[in-house]
Amino acid sequence: MSPPVDEALLRRLTPGVLGILVRRGADFAAAEDAVQDALVEAVRAWPEDPPRDPKGWLVTVAWRKFLDATRADTARRRREDLVEEEPPPGTATAVDDTLQLYFLCAHPALTPSSAVALTLRAVGGLTTRQIAQAYLVPEATMAQRISRAKRTVSGVRFDRPGDVATVLRVLYLVFNEGYSGDVDLAAEAIRLTRQLAAVIDHPEVAGLLALMLLHHARRAGRTAPDGSLVPLAEQDRGRWDTALIAEGVGILQTALARDRLGEYQAQAAVAALHADAPTAEETDWVQIVEWYDELARFTDSPVVRLNRAVAVGEADGPRAGLAALAELTGPSPGSSARGHGHRLPRATAAAAYLHERAGDLATAARLYADAAREAPNLAERDYLTRQAARLNTRPRP
Repeated sequence: MSPPVDEALLRRLTPGVLGILVRRGADFAAAEDAVQDALVEAVRAWPEDPPRDPKGWLVTVAWRKFLDATRADTARRRREDLVEEEPPPGTATAVDDTLQLYFLCAHPALTPSSAVALTLRAVGGLTTRQIAQAYLVPEATMAQRISRAKRTVSGVRFDRPGDVATVLRVLYLVFNEGYSGDVDLAAEAIRLTRQLAAVIDHPEVAGLLALMLLHHARRAGRTAPDGSLVPLAEQDRGRWDTALIAEGVGILQTALARDRLGEYQAQAAVAALHADAPTAEETDWVQIVEWYDELARFTDSPVVRLNRAVAVGEADGPRAGLAALAELTGPSPGSSARGHGHRLPRATAAAAYLHERAGDLATAARLYADAAREAPNLAERDYLTRQAARLNTRPRP
């Protein structure tokens, strides 16, 4: 029995093959369809007859698929010159169009969800079915999303400079989806960010890669054997991946040495401080607050300010943390204006934690229950429900 095709190799080759077809004059949408057809053909043919030049094979097959579709299209005369100028088979060009593909798939005209889907398919080499499973939507829905995205960018010139910040935001969104279906999107985001780092020398690309590695290193400790959520302070740090931590810290240190700080480097610095602490009690919360202050210079988002408030509560005491949280959410949930301003996801949970640390167990229990009802997923809801139950059954002084 022949060994199965190396799907990881196909994914690595996908952006280069697509880039070659576009440079030869193929419309992006048609080229992307042709590349997907070639990948399907490779899965069928390679186990029995592996090519000596996999990329060249894919380019040849994809180009022929594109020409077949072109000949059947009503715009045949407009593309006649492409048919006549079919290049002979041979080793694929060494020109790397990966970076331009990233820019194209993260085009500002696309919605974030469409940019993510198009990036995973055109640059990541995933099938529509795999992307749909990862995002828990019907395959037909994802196919429509990708088709609309391809139509949007089809008229965009391939050689225009792109926006690195938009590309990084798309990759960050992919990473935050984590894992579902048969595709590990966190691992896929790391692979794509490594690929991007190989073709562009940019400290924020390195910062994002370091951030992903440092967060991914803690993955094994985030859930208990029964699947329940384990918060950072309670995680078994012996289960963290020390090799990923070391790699992430090394990449971050190199990026920071360039003195071009950005939001991803600042986030990675916070993650590195957590990873560096032997125990939760030894975490350098004072320095983490300082890094959140730096991060707020780049993106003074409510989420950053919420995380900073929790860090202040650890560094300077829970009352200081609640005061910082009140600046973001309005009156304390323990006051008569209960619940006012706590529309920010996880703000109620943060307030519950800080009230518990301050000794106000009744308010903390109530807020944990409120936070459970607001939880964005089942694991968080179950954890917060258990926290409320723990305090409600605890003897009060």
